[in-house]
Amino acid sequence: MAQSLVESTVLSHMALKNHEQIVFCQDHSTGLKAIIAIHNTVLGPALGGTRMWNYTNEAEALNDVMRLSRGMTYKAAISGLNLGGGKAVIIGDSRTQKNEALMRRFGKFVDSLAGKYITAEDVGMGPSDMEWIHDETEHVAGLPETFGGGGDPSPVTAYGVYMGMKASANKAYGSDSLSGKKVVVQGAGHVGQYLVDYLVKEGAVVSVCDIFQDRIDAISKTHPGVKVIDPASVYDADMDIYAPCALGAILNDETLPKLKCQIIAGAANNQLQDEVKHGKIVTDKGIIYAPDFLINAGGLINCYSELEGYNRERALEKTEKIYNTTLEIINYSNANKVPTYQAANEMAEARIDSIAKINAVL
Repeated sequence: MAQSLVESTVLSHMALKNHEQIVFCQDHSTGLKAIIAIHNTVLGPALGGTRMWNYTNEAEALNDVMRLSRGMTYKAAISGLNLGGGKAVIIGDSRTQKNEALMRRFGKFVDSLAGKYITAEDVGMGPSDMEWIHDETEHVAGLPETFGGGGDPSPVTAYGVYMGMKASANKAYGSDSLSGKKVVVQGAGHVGQYLVDYLVKEGAVVSVCDIFQDRIDAISKTHPGVKVIDPASVYDADMDIYAPCALGAILNDETLPKLKCQIIAGAANNQLQDEVKHGKIVTDKGIIYAPDFLINAGGLINCYSELEGYNRERALEKTEKIYNTTLEIINYSNANKVPTYQAANEMAEARIDSIAKINAVL
């Protein structure tokens, strides 16, 4: 009876967000506990990174992977890629529990899906992990350059966020220059570090926070002029632009009343805890919100380019188009009086629906 209840709950969640498939992975010998979520494959195979995180419980992990995989569907669609949306999470501490055996066992699960899901790196993962996974499956992107891959996609992801931020500034200030603008970057991981590089180079006044001291130390070493702020006070900081580059659901009932900024543009996935409720609050506050699944699509674009024969310049050129798409979404939002997240969703859904009709005819 208990098992039936669990299955019913998962299937109900899948139906609510239109997921195609959820795969639960467990291996006693390696300690692997993982979930692969395939949201939609209308446009092509589901490509999305694997995140390794020390989730509080399995329900939290399931909720996260379902939200992330849905976001990947929209990200691919709005970026004009022939990919569907998928994601995977491995439950565990990436700093202490990750090893070759664990990664290779996970690779076998990915391989069992026969190409319906292509994995890549995400939070807690890196190119070396992709090598181990690649030992067991061909269905992996984000491989090191020595393997013919694109290596770390973080620089391209950061470039897309930077483009989305500049486009948002264009709408907010009448100029896309970020010189002198006060930008708070929350999360100093790979993407956050590269984003700080772009911002400092343009002359922005940058502040940064992170829960890991070694990441802060790395930025302080390369950019001593960057201000370090306490993660607990980030939402109260004096800023023009807020760039969330850590985990999602950070735009919520607790944080939004504190934020005093003109723009939200960051790399974190699923920033709105509740799209409808918090998307409206952001709009009502007069904040320009650059939809996360659009402006952080550089990493996906980079991985997709591996499937075509990797070329970094081509990936950056396609990522640069995020600037114009961001402007298009903001204009659509204003013209139709809907939040920017909704504008982006509708544009992505229109492309998926059009291709679905073609597939139905064929």
